[in-house]
Amino acid sequence: MATLFTGIKQLLTFAGDRAPRAGAAMRETGLVKNAAVLVEGGVIEAAGPRAAVARHKLAKKAKVVEAGGVCLPGFVDSHTHMVFAEPRLKDFSMRAAGASYQEIKAAGGGIVSSIGAVRKQPQKAMAAQLAARAARFLECGTTTAEVKSGYGLSLDSELKMLRAVRDAAKLTPLELLPTLLAAHSVPPEFNGDAQRYLDYVTAEILPKAAAEKLAVFADIFCEKGYFTPEQTAAYLKEASRLGLKPKVHSEQLSNYGGTRAGAAAGAVSADHADHVFAEDIAAMRDAGTIAALLPASNHYLGLSRFPPAREIIAAGVPVALATDFNPGTCPCWNMQFVLSAACTHCAMTPEEALCAATVNGAWALGIGDRCGAVMPGMQADLAFFEADDYRELCYYFGANQCLMTVKKGKIVHDKK
Repeated sequence: MATLFTGIKQLLTFAGDRAPRAGAAMRETGLVKNAAVLVEGGVIEAAGPRAAVARHKLAKKAKVVEAGGVCLPGFVDSHTHMVFAEPRLKDFSMRAAGASYQEIKAAGGGIVSSIGAVRKQPQKAMAAQLAARAARFLECGTTTAEVKSGYGLSLDSELKMLRAVRDAAKLTPLELLPTLLAAHSVPPEFNGDAQRYLDYVTAEILPKAAAEKLAVFADIFCEKGYFTPEQTAAYLKEASRLGLKPKVHSEQLSNYGGTRAGAAAGAVSADHADHVFAEDIAAMRDAGTIAALLPASNHYLGLSRFPPAREIIAAGVPVALATDFNPGTCPCWNMQFVLSAACTHCAMTPEEALCAATVNGAWALGIGDRCGAVMPGMQADLAFFEADDYRELCYYFGANQCLMTVKKGKIVHDKK
């Protein structure tokens, strides 16, 4: 049976070409006032002015839902570390006392501190925990999220994390796209030998994850003290050969060359981009790599530097926004806060920020042909917000404005 979502004060369709949006196109929201959306079989049949949609043949017998407020595509969160056993409260206390990222790592904190708990946690408990976290994303209007491994850093634990993502996908309506991030850091048993560990990942973990089809993407953390640009390029090319789409954590703490290495390897997205230079931006543009910005993590870390979104957009590179939800540097699942941070700290307009969190987020996961816009034939992933004007989503922060979330045509969160 069809469902007619109506009474919408403002609908942001982001209708347009089925391609990542760049430059001025990021400000084209496809705004429709007094709108409606007609859905059947998990797919959008019609979207636009209320009177026009009401004339559709399926609208006559459709179930009517008076939604109200502002409607837009469900957020697509293209970068999360949603699987972890415990929050890093010790790291938080150290950071509050003035410790740096590197000092926390040297004291046994950071990525490595999550390893022990993850390795001990049973897969079933891990999947249940992930499904519970997924509910928080749905409550805030996110309908699709990427989920990385990377806190196991051994064959058994990395595969366990990815299998937990697979199992959790059966327990939650949130669409989960798994990423292998075994190249996240060097585990203690390798005594800081990054090349030896990466050889192990390449020989043991990567082919098994690919063979079991446990991941869609492969990611690597390219940064001083982690993995070099040369290692990054070689690893991502091997991942691509095995059928995994490359992604890269790059230019988060310094300008190190990871973005160019990722672009050369065909990375779908280069994530963080805090310290990108003109040549890095040009490499992304030329390779068709999306810049996935994570300003909530900069906020949480108390950094004064944020990604240079204006330079990236001006150069014609599509920008996506994601939460970077993780236990150490960004315990935030609410994309609405990310919108605010992008506007106040990255000089993005509300229109650009909303595009980055929907259309371009979907393309950063390679699913922009079916998610991220409200157009006929697209997946019926919708989020409704208690607002009169879409700019309120970026203006207000600190609370959840989401009234209702719809995934594949089904209401999966209803605040009322």
